[in-house]
Amino acid sequence: MSHVGVPHGRAKRRSVALLATGVLALPVLAGCGSSDEHGSSAKAVGPDIATASRARVADGGTLRWAVDTMPATLNTFQADADASTSRIAGAALPALFTLDRSGKPQLNGDYLESAKVIKQEPKQVVRYRINQKAVWSNGREIGAPDFVAQWRALSGRDSGFWTARNAGYDRIEKIEKGKNDLEVEVTFNKPYADWRSLFTPLYPKEVMSTPDAFNDGARKKLTATAGPFSIKSVDAGDKKVELVRNPHWWGQPAKLDSLVLTAVPAEERTAALTAGSLDLADISGPDAGRITLADKDGNNGQPLTHGPGSEVQPADALLNWAAAHGADGPQAEEAASRAAEQTRKDRQEYARQQKALHGYVIRKSLEPAFTQLAMNGSSGPLADERVRRAVARALDRKEIASDVLKPLGLPALPPGSHLALAGQEDYADNSGAIGDHNPRQAQALLADAGWKPGGARETGQGTKAGSKPEASGKPAESGKPAESGKPEASAKPAESGKPEASGKPQASAEPAASKSPAGSLDDSKSDSKSDSKSDSKSDSKSDSKSDSRSDSKSGAASGDEKHQVAGAYAPKGTAAPAAAAPAAVLAKNGKPLTLRFVLPSGPGSEVLNSVGTKITQELDAVGIRTVVSKVDSAGYFKDHVASGDYDLALYSWPATAYPATDARPIYAKPGVASDGSLMVDQNYTRVGTERIDQLFDRASGELNEKAARDLVKQADAHIWATAGSIPLYQRPELVAAKRGVANAGAFGFAAPVYQDIGFLKSAKKS
Repeated sequence: MSHVGVPHGRAKRRSVALLATGVLALPVLAGCGSSDEHGSSAKAVGPDIATASRARVADGGTLRWAVDTMPATLNTFQADADASTSRIAGAALPALFTLDRSGKPQLNGDYLESAKVIKQEPKQVVRYRINQKAVWSNGREIGAPDFVAQWRALSGRDSGFWTARNAGYDRIEKIEKGKNDLEVEVTFNKPYADWRSLFTPLYPKEVMSTPDAFNDGARKKLTATAGPFSIKSVDAGDKKVELVRNPHWWGQPAKLDSLVLTAVPAEERTAALTAGSLDLADISGPDAGRITLADKDGNNGQPLTHGPGSEVQPADALLNWAAAHGADGPQAEEAASRAAEQTRKDRQEYARQQKALHGYVIRKSLEPAFTQLAMNGSSGPLADERVRRAVARALDRKEIASDVLKPLGLPALPPGSHLALAGQEDYADNSGAIGDHNPRQAQALLADAGWKPGGARETGQGTKAGSKPEASGKPAESGKPAESGKPEASAKPAESGKPEASGKPQASAEPAASKSPAGSLDDSKSDSKSDSKSDSKSDSKSDSKSDSRSDSKSGAASGDEKHQVAGAYAPKGTAAPAAAAPAAVLAKNGKPLTLRFVLPSGPGSEVLNSVGTKITQELDAVGIRTVVSKVDSAGYFKDHVASGDYDLALYSWPATAYPATDARPIYAKPGVASDGSLMVDQNYTRVGTERIDQLFDRASGELNEKAARDLVKQADAHIWATAGSIPLYQRPELVAAKRGVANAGAFGFAAPVYQDIGFLKSAKKS
């Protein structure tokens, strides 16, 4: 199901009601501290797919599976590829590695006998041994020519190929045949830790050999496939893609005769389900609630106690109408009679729908994606890191996650990482780098940044962690930055041309010194001594007692100096505004502290708007005013988030098994083009540091898996410290499945095993 505010493109691989059914296999746990205490052992919520052995699944049948839209292309490496493209590829093309329930890549034995690094020096060499039975649907063996063609198309060396990404392929030096046609040896010109991400999906050489075939030929048709299903038809008029059992498939044969992907918008899913035209569909919380009620009601023929008119009696309707229209007597009775008749018809229709929905069950898990609050740090008040950190500390992430997930019966702990989710090996709770929910500390940070009640025009004296404010709201140079010694260059973003980049030094973005190893805020000995000294005094005296209680668990308490982050806490002596007036608007130089909060409108945006309301209230409580701007959902991301036309925004990123590769463009420090514009890639917050980039680069080239994971955790701690985006909750995954559908539903991290999906023999498919 589509989710408003989910970006598409290169990072899509990071891959977007009260329930009575579904059992969560494992609880989500999270923690803070060092390495093992960080939450590295947190468990993922398992898939809910009605797992059944192949012996229990009937042969034959057609499964009708809802997708959001018809695929714009069948080439997953093009910029407009979407979830529909990926689903087709998963069923019809080779995936050399697939993800398990914990989001860990596993070798796919249908295509490979083995794949491993056979040399690290002088250059990394990976040897693939292809399953000798693996063939394309045209009868040709899968082999080295397919690997070579895909490498050349995606390497970035030939601009004729319009590719959305080339990460990893650009590090390949050569590809050669091994001892025989079934061995492929890939040599890299520099080490690449995420080599397992390559060649999935693998396309036939016929698709990858020429720009024309790649750019245009593969958009609507694939010349050959090699999965349990092949593509029979793509019908744009009927909005359906039909996949059929592949007669050339060498693995376990698909249980289904066909798999039909049908484009059904989110707002039309309930109608499609009640009409019986779907077997599987992602749905919203309210739709899931109706199916749950239908399950409780059963087919006992008893009147429903919910639905239209269930809480309004005819006499009440009469009185309400009379009161509203000043009528009584026969006129009121006639109106009430008409209203009662309409209610009766509505209840009959509702009862019919509920009877139809009784044929479905809800399967639920947590989607491998998280929703975040993004802060545009390119200009205005949010260019000051202290203001961003104040926003972060004003948020009660636990309460927000609870509001979204608890009613669904799902674990409600907020993510502690930008780069992994609970259950993944790369996961560690690094949120202690920014600190827990603490409105008083938020106010102290704002006061230190010069934002105070009344906000009379001031000279800027006494602002310790930043600089003398300019008219534009961005701090001027003050002190020597820890990294470069110079403030970053001011520049305009390429998208909008309006906001300006912060001219502040980067020193305050860097975590303070720490002796902690993996996941610590500092992994070198080069941090500024002056920073560590100033950080050790960073808490407000007035808050020292309350902060030591609220932050000690996260390693960010006032008494635990080694875990503090420069600028994350207000310097001692910075008085927080009086608790008696937390809602007083703050101002500086006569300008109020007001942020433009852009939110989507329309179907599917209800949850984001509810979360937005909660955030607005929490910011209001510390003196930050928001102006909510609701925009059309269709252009929400492209026209506002990507272009930088916002101060605050809510959107989601999918998780990934390869954060060093996939997450780098999301958090990398924006570069400056020759014309002065910012090159943000996918970093739509426009906040980053050179240190984060260095950690990503080191992680992507580290072939020791444990060392690479440690570097990823360190990068995440620095991302938290910059406070460009704040993860709020892992998105729920709610799926309506027809009773009897097996091995499909809410997959979580796990990749679908398409050949095992089908209908139980014991179920009678209607």
